[in-house]
Amino acid sequence: MERGFRLFKKRGQAVKNKRVLILLENLPLPSDRRAWTQAKALKESGRDVSVVCPRFKGQKGFEVIDGIYLYRYAMTPATKGALSYICEFSYCFLMTLMLSFYVYVRRGFDVIQSGNPPDTFFAIGLIFKCLGKKYYFDHRDLCPEVYLAKYGENKKDIFYRALFVLEYLTYKTADRILVPNKSYREIGISRNRVRPDKIFVVRGSPDPAAFKTAQGEPSLKQGKKYLVAYMGVMAPQDGVDYLLRAVDVIVNKLGRRDILFSLTGRGDAVEDLKKMAERLGISGAIVFTGWLTGDTMMKYLSTSELCVAPDPKNAFNNTSTANKILEYMAVSKPIVSFDLKEARYSAGEAAVYARPNEIKDFAEKILELLEDPERRQKMGMEGYRRLKGELSADYNKRILLSAYDI
Repeated sequence: MERGFRLFKKRGQAVKNKRVLILLENLPLPSDRRAWTQAKALKESGRDVSVVCPRFKGQKGFEVIDGIYLYRYAMTPATKGALSYICEFSYCFLMTLMLSFYVYVRRGFDVIQSGNPPDTFFAIGLIFKCLGKKYYFDHRDLCPEVYLAKYGENKKDIFYRALFVLEYLTYKTADRILVPNKSYREIGISRNRVRPDKIFVVRGSPDPAAFKTAQGEPSLKQGKKYLVAYMGVMAPQDGVDYLLRAVDVIVNKLGRRDILFSLTGRGDAVEDLKKMAERLGISGAIVFTGWLTGDTMMKYLSTSELCVAPDPKNAFNNTSTANKILEYMAVSKPIVSFDLKEARYSAGEAAVYARPNEIKDFAEKILELLEDPERRQKMGMEGYRRLKGELSADYNKRILLSAYDI
């Protein structure tokens, strides 16, 4: 009897913070791959996981996928301008707060974790901390730096300063902070004055089960010799406009008509990018695929000769880890990127690095790599090899669970 009690106690202690609520505003689940990977890891560890997030058109307001309870609210249309963003975030905050209380009453939770942007959900975390819950913060974007990337280098802007305050308050409210790389960790310690032991580096490493190389499909090239793939969010800070200008150099200035560029993803810059492609006269060299998942997404990646990460160098991109780079590496694809600190840390020799923000050099690096299949193969193998150790999904799953086991 006593031995059985000890075993029961041990098992009861094995899973701490058993019920988790995750709050998201940027993307729904399961489309948000970082959050989905975390949610699945927590579920597989024996925890009860609920999520409040927006929904795409056609998605259900409530759904259970892989045992994870998803509570979704209608997503607002894409916005432009600081004031419209405030309206969007206010709406998302109110919907998230309402659904959080709904989950609290219906299912309950021990930990509430929010992923930014925005940096306003700390207020919801604070409310539930008063009710005895823990608050974890998944710091995915440096919002002040994102603001500068979108609206210019005006550091006296009241909105820019407000974002610093919100980030600071979020860090001070959080019991634990998850960050995607060491650069963010250093910022958390120096800028937000948080103890190092509260911050856990959990990289957005791709799930090997979701990123398996598929059989290439030549028809996706639409009769061209090469396919160059971009996959990710298309917002102003993501640099897809730099890619279009590089395509303009390749097609109109260098006369290459044998390359198709596939652009996969969603974002508030998509319509502007389509108009830009028409204005530059490169629409015939580009296909906007929309948001793809599963086998269709993998077919585009697997068919491509190389993948691109055109994020320009600025305070945000230089210190941020682009998940798309790790995802390209997971399917053994060589990469062309601008020379950024965290891009180089992630990809190493799996990428070639153009001089920061120099469009002509970016275009030339694409062409050089397309003409060297042996080099492409070696780089792809190196990228896949690098997804071991601290870049592996298993390693980062253990770090995530260690933060929850405290």
